Amino acid sequence: MLIWRTSFFLRVPLLGLLISLLALLAACSSAPKTPQLSERQFYEEAQSAIDANNMTLAIDRLQGLESRYPFGRYASQAKLDLIYCHYRALDYEASAATAERFINTHPDHPQLDYAYYMKGLASYSVDRGLLERFIPSDFSERDMGPARESFEDFNRLINRFPNSVYAADARQRMIYLRNLLAAYELRAASFYMRRGAFVAAANRGRYVVENFDTSPSVADALVIMAEA
Repeated sequence: MLIWRTSFFLRVPLLGLLISLLALLAACSSAPKTPQLSERQFYEEAQSAIDANNMTLAIDRLQGLESRYPFGRYASQAKLDLIYCHYRALDYEASAATAERFINTHPDHPQLDYAYYMKGLASYSVDRGLLERFIPSDFSERDMGPARESFEDFNRLINRFPNSVYAADARQRMIYLRNLLAAYELRAASFYMRRGAFVAAANRGRYVVENFDTSPSVADALVIMAEA
């Protein structure tokens, strides 16, 4: 009897393991799979999905093309399209990261200006209007990194490709970002003035005057410097 009970308890875990394996196999067989397509089919299906505003499908097809045909005819264009699709899907971080990878791996590509523009635009879209919506308790803790990064991306675009079709729009966005960053520094200076941290307030005001001299915030920054 003892032998029977021992063998029974040995069989129970094995039975459970077998059931789990069968369930896993069934799940794998029913999971959606990226179809086996030629490079051109991947690309054409991606373009059709973009035209239909189906960014999820477009991203799937473009990523499938990238993974299966990394050195194919459509590989570099697929990367550029991925930048756009991630942006249209409101995944700005993925859009910026994809653009950064393209810039690093295709430094001589004829559409490099587009990658710079989209990288700046992705960060710009995250921070656009954020200053008006966000009132922090301590301005020293607010991260303006994305806005600065966007400004630098647009600046690199203009410096490297001054005649790019994206240059004019990039310049306009840089004006907005410059004013945004200046307003942030000015609000920080005002915050420090209210706290009685006059040295910090003066430093912030000076930073505005020296780095954003065309910004509307300069006049108020000069007042803070005089009063601090």
